[in-house]
Amino acid sequence: MKLKSLSSIAVMVLSISSGAAYAGGDHAGGHGHDGDIIGKPGVAGKTTRTVQIDMTDAMRFTPSSVQVKRGETVRFVVKNSGQLKHEMVLGTEKELKEHYEVMKKNPEMEHADPNMVTVAPGKTGEIVWQFTKAGKIDFACLQPGHYDAGMKGSVNVAGKAVNAKPNGHADHKH
Repeated sequence: MKLKSLSSIAVMVLSISSGAAYAGGDHAGGHGHDGDIIGKPGVAGKTTRTVQIDMTDAMRFTPSSVQVKRGETVRFVVKNSGQLKHEMVLGTEKELKEHYEVMKKNPEMEHADPNMVTVAPGKTGEIVWQFTKAGKIDFACLQPGHYDAGMKGSVNVAGKAVNAKPNGHADHKH
């Protein structure tokens, strides 16, 4: 016997117990990212730069790939140029896929975590995030149908510290 609501609850319970980046309900509180592989919420006054991200109804982020340095705090200014609600959620590919399955079953969920922003059509939102570890961090729109349509991207975190300037260019403060 297959019950959608029970499977949804099971996914949430298993994900919470395995330390995934979401809980349930309205997503408020209880699942911070301190110390995990995607980094931690940044302090707005310590941003090293601002990255503009555009979201469209073509189910794409522009740019879909961002380069940062380990330790850098980035302000993502996320604009929704479309007519549909979109969002940007930072996480591991596994977390995003699990969260997306829950969102498909509960499309009314609202996000209130520092690693995600939901943006109404024509509006702009922000994420301020510090990238504490080198590697690839994914981002995606988890509105039902959007992830499957390819609305995803990645942040590539270089292993060198923020102050390293191998190309001879100074880091710009914004």
